[in-house]
Amino acid sequence: MRGLMQDRSLDVGLLMRRVDLGFRHKRVVTATASGETVATWGDVVDRARRLSAVLDVLAVPESARVGTFGWNSQRHLELYLGVPSAGRVLHTLNHRLFAHDLIHIMSDAADDVVFVDRSLLGTVWDVIRAVATVRWIVVMDDGGDQEIPADPRVVDYEALLARCPEPAAATYVDENDAASLCYTSGTTGRPRGVLYSHRSIVLHAMLLLGVDSFAISERDVVMPIVPMFHVNAWGLPYAAALAGAELVLPGPAMAPTDLIQRLSRHRVTFSAGVPAIWRGLEPLLGTVDLSSLRTVVSGGSALPEALSESWERATGVPITSSWGMTETSPLVACGRVSSVHDALPADARRRVLGQPGPTVPVVDVRVVDGEGRPVARDGTTSGELQVAGPTVAARYFGADPGASSFTDDGWLRTGDVATVDEFGYLRIVDRSKDIIKSGGEWISSVTLENELMAHPAVREAAVVGVVDDRWGERPWAYVVPAAGARIDEPGLREYLRERVASWWVPDRFVVLDEIPKTATGKFSKVVLRDLAGSATRSQPA
Repeated sequence: MRGLMQDRSLDVGLLMRRVDLGFRHKRVVTATASGETVATWGDVVDRARRLSAVLDVLAVPESARVGTFGWNSQRHLELYLGVPSAGRVLHTLNHRLFAHDLIHIMSDAADDVVFVDRSLLGTVWDVIRAVATVRWIVVMDDGGDQEIPADPRVVDYEALLARCPEPAAATYVDENDAASLCYTSGTTGRPRGVLYSHRSIVLHAMLLLGVDSFAISERDVVMPIVPMFHVNAWGLPYAAALAGAELVLPGPAMAPTDLIQRLSRHRVTFSAGVPAIWRGLEPLLGTVDLSSLRTVVSGGSALPEALSESWERATGVPITSSWGMTETSPLVACGRVSSVHDALPADARRRVLGQPGPTVPVVDVRVVDGEGRPVARDGTTSGELQVAGPTVAARYFGADPGASSFTDDGWLRTGDVATVDEFGYLRIVDRSKDIIKSGGEWISSVTLENELMAHPAVREAAVVGVVDDRWGERPWAYVVPAAGARIDEPGLREYLRERVASWWVPDRFVVLDEIPKTATGKFSKVVLRDLAGSATRSQPA
């Protein structure tokens, strides 16, 4: 027997109707090259509906992929809403990827039309021109000074909107229809497409409103520093629409001074970014009033405890960790202090917040050993982390379905090594490809990095395994000194021996001006392994 409830679609159009219901007056602020623009959510929704009509004028087929190269901006937000609600698929593109990867991604997706911020034209024009399927290139003039190429396919965003003063006719969208597409960063191979449904987007937005996750509410001012070209900006634009929260979008103004001034000026209450962002703002803490902040979330890579402690000391707000993947919409787990932690001292509570924490509702996780058997939920026994749920990919889009990334019973194999305790709290030990096996025993590069970055002389640290004739692998540490500091290698070794097993201490410490980063702000272990390989090959036999 089936239930007798209404069969109403959970689609992106629902988010716009929520805005119409009571949030049309709320603000959306966008940083530009010359200052800021301010619109209302009502303006954004109205223009998004007209944008749907633009896609009709351009004869974009149903379910066609609509590529975007854009910063976090009002126009990109309009694309977030207008493209999926018109029955097309929003395809956000990361302009920081290598050109050959972007050409592969756009060709695999068969993008029909591409929207691009003018300031990014010089970066991506040759890529766009190399993709045969692109029929139209819509330039969004964000104040950039890049010359607009003389190409018959190029049209202006605002000129197109002016041709469509009325919204498009309502389009029926099934909640299981494709809404958006994002490719993985390709850190373990060629990037692969994750195709989100309308249902997964709405469910994920609802999860972010939960009091035990991000608790986004109508009272919030949300500033997503995580880019809108990567994993739906962690769903924050959609969650803000659903809740009626105000948005502050940093646009191309990503310098630490710009970001911290904007956090203060607009009384931002909630912000999210990768550790590199929060580390960049750390020296500026105390220079502005950040008393409005209630939550600062970090994700994308392990959160150094010292960084969270520094933020709490300066602002009263420790950084909260989270964990997820492109394949999981992305949020799976979010740091939270539960009732079982109430008796812990402040430092211990902050450490709880610094771990991924328990999973959000509707997402299941399991940690299994090499035979696929669940490991003990004791917080110490590690295994492969696997996830499943309605916001988790079932397979990849395009030429490579990635069958090996999914178990026979439909769980996503994350590639992370994790533990889970009796209260359901996750701890990521390492990426399976980054964990170091030395003399038959495992060494966690994440633990070593966190301990090194807790040292006052170390600003950044990344650890990789290097082939060793005797032990199989040994750890090497790459470190960036803190401002005005000098790396004392014997002192670092002694410092680590007091905190980890002696055989974990890296064999080499290499001082760099900056740790190389991936296109999404994570430490590039691939580059570091190449550096280590070059160093070992150059050593005399």
